[in-house]
Amino acid sequence: MTQSETRPTADTGTPAVRSVDAATRETLEDYTLRFAPRSYRTWSTSVVAVSALGGIAYLADFAIGANIGISYGTTNALWGIALFAVVIILTGFPLAYYAARYNLDLDLITRGSGFGYYGSVVTNVIFATFTFIFFALEGSIMAQGLELGLGVPLWLGYAVSTIIIFPLVIYGMKVLTKLQTWTTPLWLVLMVLPFGYLVVTNPESIDDFFAYQGESGNGGTDVGSILLAAGVCLSLIAQIAEQIDYLRFMPPKTPENSRRWWTAVVLAGPGWVLFGAVKQVVGLFLAVYIIANVTDGADIANQPVQQFLETYENMMPSWLALTLAVVLVVISQVKINVTNAYSGSLAWTNSWTRVTRTYPGRLVFLGVNLAIALVLMEADMFDFLNTILGFYANCGIAWVVVVASDIAINKYLLGISPEQPEFRRGMLYAVNPVGFVSMLVAAGVSILVFFGGLGETIAPYSPLVAIGLALVLPPVIAVATKGRYYLRRTDDGIDAPMLDGDGNPSALVLHCHVCDQDYERPDMAACQTHGAHVCSLCLSTDKVGDHILPAQPARA
Repeated sequence: MTQSETRPTADTGTPAVRSVDAATRETLEDYTLRFAPRSYRTWSTSVVAVSALGGIAYLADFAIGANIGISYGTTNALWGIALFAVVIILTGFPLAYYAARYNLDLDLITRGSGFGYYGSVVTNVIFATFTFIFFALEGSIMAQGLELGLGVPLWLGYAVSTIIIFPLVIYGMKVLTKLQTWTTPLWLVLMVLPFGYLVVTNPESIDDFFAYQGESGNGGTDVGSILLAAGVCLSLIAQIAEQIDYLRFMPPKTPENSRRWWTAVVLAGPGWVLFGAVKQVVGLFLAVYIIANVTDGADIANQPVQQFLETYENMMPSWLALTLAVVLVVISQVKINVTNAYSGSLAWTNSWTRVTRTYPGRLVFLGVNLAIALVLMEADMFDFLNTILGFYANCGIAWVVVVASDIAINKYLLGISPEQPEFRRGMLYAVNPVGFVSMLVAAGVSILVFFGGLGETIAPYSPLVAIGLALVLPPVIAVATKGRYYLRRTDDGIDAPMLDGDGNPSALVLHCHVCDQDYERPDMAACQTHGAHVCSLCLSTDKVGDHILPAQPARA
């Protein structure tokens, strides 16, 4: 390697901008679609963790908990929430570790974990769908708050809750980190204090909560109802992808920070579900309280803004209660929807860039994602929330469990899948049947079960069908194919090692001859025709394949 090929980055961690196109300038803001380099990852483990957990401030959990409790009763809802939490922890841990250790978002992880370079496009669509569904849900909750507190018509509230998010997401991770850190303390106080007051001053509400039988009125534990409740909750399984959008900026893991690093990864990765499950239980608790104590309470019990308004009114004058309820709703909606909008724009952009080999800019798809969410809000998605989430859960489960299965079983247990991640074009096959086929089969069969295609008796079991198939099929197909479709090449043409002595991605800086920028070793590969280096985004946008290394001979 010559001296001219290694150039230091600036002290700020952002490479100096030379003659560079719009795609490169934008992706350098927060390394959109790229490996997140060490020079940019200047945040501490605690800042990354707090920022990631700030994204789970959404009030949708309260609505979900209320809806499943009203439908299936407290006992079945609680068991469903517990099942949901166990699945999230088991599947989320390998993904969170992989993201934090190798500094990749979930799409880049998915490419090398059984799906292939183009095969993971379909999972990006699944994730993008998650972001606009939950953006719409949170926006609907905010609109309800604006209508209640300020008299803003719902249709206008939907528009306002969408438009205010756009400018906050333009500047990516730098702004989002500050926003999440600054607003979290106030959010915690506004959410926890009224619930604690209600439990202390109305202890009888606890008995009412556990005795609530839901609309069915049977009051007993029912496996089908538990699974239906868990299925609705499991629509949140793709939340791990949003957590990873923050976790990819974790600092390198070293012997000195090992304990802090692991704590941050566990809490901000799969640990998000502990907070989410608590919010779902609280949402159900508040719904039962409203049904029992408010005239016509059943009509508003599943609306978080009404839940907190009724609770605040037990503590303070009505005008102040209304003000705080609206403030809580607005803060919660902004905290989560900046993440939904940011992650959704990344997912759409990534898919478009790979399929068309052009980069239109993340802001274009930020607008697309917000527009779709606004349409859902105007369609009043609250009226069919359980059906939307139950259906979506099957797709989300299939994707996340397949990737978790490939990492945990195929990479670390069987050693068939390459342990070191790969995401660059030319290094991967277009489609790998290990993950791609597994996900399609798991999602397709579980959706068929969900809609009663294999009989109404087993319809509630669709989440278990998705989990089972997504867990078992990847190792089966990997063994059957002998892992031959993971890597198109094992050598990227660069002699320097990919990892440092601690197993972290190397900080060595190389120069991309296409966009004239410097990037760290994991983002680079050798160029086929120019005897130089090329970065991952320039490989993605290479329309004629001029820079892409040829495939190595297939293994026997």
